[in-house]
Amino acid sequence: LLRSSQPLTGPNRRRCREDEKLLGSLLDEGERGFIIDTRSAQAAKQARMGGGGTEPKSSYPQWRRLHRALERGRPLQESFIKLVEACGDPSLSMDRWLSRLDSSRWLGHVKAPLPPLPPFPEDAKVLVHGAEGTDTTLLVTALAQLILDPSCRTLEGFQELLEREWIQAGHPFHLRCARSASSHARAKQESPLFLLFLDCVWQLSRQFPLSLEFGERLLLTLFDNAYASAYGTFLCNNERERSLCQVKERTHSLWAWLNQPEERQKYLNPLYSPNPLVIWPSVEPQSIQLWQGFFLRWIRPSQHLEEAWEQIQSLVEG
Repeated sequence: LLRSSQPLTGPNRRRCREDEKLLGSLLDEGERGFIIDTRSAQAAKQARMGGGGTEPKSSYPQWRRLHRALERGRPLQESFIKLVEACGDPSLSMDRWLSRLDSSRWLGHVKAPLPPLPPFPEDAKVLVHGAEGTDTTLLVTALAQLILDPSCRTLEGFQELLEREWIQAGHPFHLRCARSASSHARAKQESPLFLLFLDCVWQLSRQFPLSLEFGERLLLTLFDNAYASAYGTFLCNNERERSLCQVKERTHSLWAWLNQPEERQKYLNPLYSPNPLVIWPSVEPQSIQLWQGFFLRWIRPSQHLEEAWEQIQSLVEG
């Protein structure tokens, strides 16, 4: 599994011999690789006019390109805002609530990257990219690893996944998480891609309640810290900016705090049972549900849920 940004072929279909040689070296003679483009074919074509593009078949004869269009940017942000506004309106009737939930299209965005990759032959080489390779690309590669690799479902493995696939890979947290959904001032490049990823992880945890070592509280904590944090883990847009700002020298790490024994215990799933198998999620309409623990956490009382969770913990420990 590989990831990258788009090739800069442009309208003149420029070639990069080094890229062609690099991807060619990954495949044996007669072997076929697959390129997942997270843009629609039309969007990829438009990107070529602006200097971007896709891999020409003539230059990458062993690679087959598949388009898996995923929304990002303004459409995703507007969907998020509509759902937040609907969740915060106590006057809605049941019919009106369901209509607002449907029109927000948020659950459709959650469904789209699950499962992240089509079924490929065993040991297939897969390259994933969209435009810059720092948004939907990371959503797909991170989810794929969580589904396929049991080590990514432990608390430490999930932290390493986030560090590798979101932070070090350059997801622009400063731009995407500039303001909350309730803010009237909406930044142009703001988009809840990281929240979408956390929602997809929650869907996996609900469908496979024994397979993830961490629980919902960790996902909520990660969202809160991506938007406003006392730690430097999600600061800046990329590693270069973090280096220039001396983030590691001037701030504390969120992971160091989470991994303290007294804190770590709060985020563990008491029902966890290591599962070596692939956890392939269902994407049937009945299987994708609203993440109530996030979208309704300031609206519904949480006392009974917390009591139930404590009871589960005590039963498991007993």
